[in-house]
Amino acid sequence: MAESNTGKALYAVHQGTYVLKLIGEIRVPICATLDGFIEMLFNDAQLDSVLIDLSETHVIDSTALGLLAKIAIQSRKRFNQKPCIISTRPDISRVLDSMGFEKVFNIVHEAPVKSPRMSEVPNVACSQGDACGRVLEAHRILMEMNEKNRETFRDVVAALECAQVEMGKDVPPCQDAKRHLM
Repeated sequence: MAESNTGKALYAVHQGTYVLKLIGEIRVPICATLDGFIEMLFNDAQLDSVLIDLSETHVIDSTALGLLAKIAIQSRKRFNQKPCIISTRPDISRVLDSMGFEKVFNIVHEAPVKSPRMSEVPNVACSQGDACGRVLEAHRILMEMNEKNRETFRDVVAALECAQVEMGKDVPPCQDAKRHLM
């Protein structure tokens, strides 16, 4: 299974619809795996839609939320449609609402009727430097979703940018993801 020390990611594909199911605690250690899946997902010419199942997610951090927002951006660019999130846990739904996800996702609060046969998302190892870059990108995406997120994550992004510079990495200017979300 594609596992980190906190959670796992499964997926299924049916007639162009990708289902991504996140189970357990979805935190930074799984970010490379999720980012690799997102890249593979949007390189599939057969892709028609995306469904994200959070019905068995117990915790989801801001990095994972930023990667989910990346799916929304890509879906908007490619299909001009919102992907769907299943969120049956009130605590997870509150987190999604607090981040403004209702503007970029269709959120369903009912469990799926039938679960497709799921496969493991291939695990991608992640160095500390790569993780820092992915965390930075995810938080920049969240910041561009709305003003509240911009205020919430401003200091985090500034600290991550400093860390990237200290590691000798070029830090690209903050991309304007907002134009893709609206």
